[in-house]
Amino acid sequence: MNNLRNKVQLIGNLGQAPEIISFESGNKLAKMVMATNETYKNAKGEKITDTQWHNVVAWGKTADIIEKYVQKGQEIAVEGKIVSRSYETKEGEKRYRTEIQVSELLLLGNKK
Repeated sequence: MNNLRNKVQLIGNLGQAPEIISFESGNKLAKMVMATNETYKNAKGEKITDTQWHNVVAWGKTADIIEKYVQKGQEIAVEGKIVSRSYETKEGEKRYRTEIQVSELLLLGNKK
């Protein structure tokens, strides 16, 4: 059960083109915003779609693949872990961010 302690699997669509950051070391970081949708019927029988937005990051070779093959609107599946961090803005405000750090990526849907 240790493998399940911090494991996330999501299937969704990218809300915008991935942002790729290249570092002097040669390493790359891909930042993405991914939407997952859940559809259900409310008490009146109306179909409701609930959309959740997730901040997703990937490093190294996975970031290389994202840079080459992933674009806005594309459906992908990711597996990874939840990572929370804090940082300080230029104005001195403390901010918190929770992200999905990708370990596995699967390209879904039609090839474009």
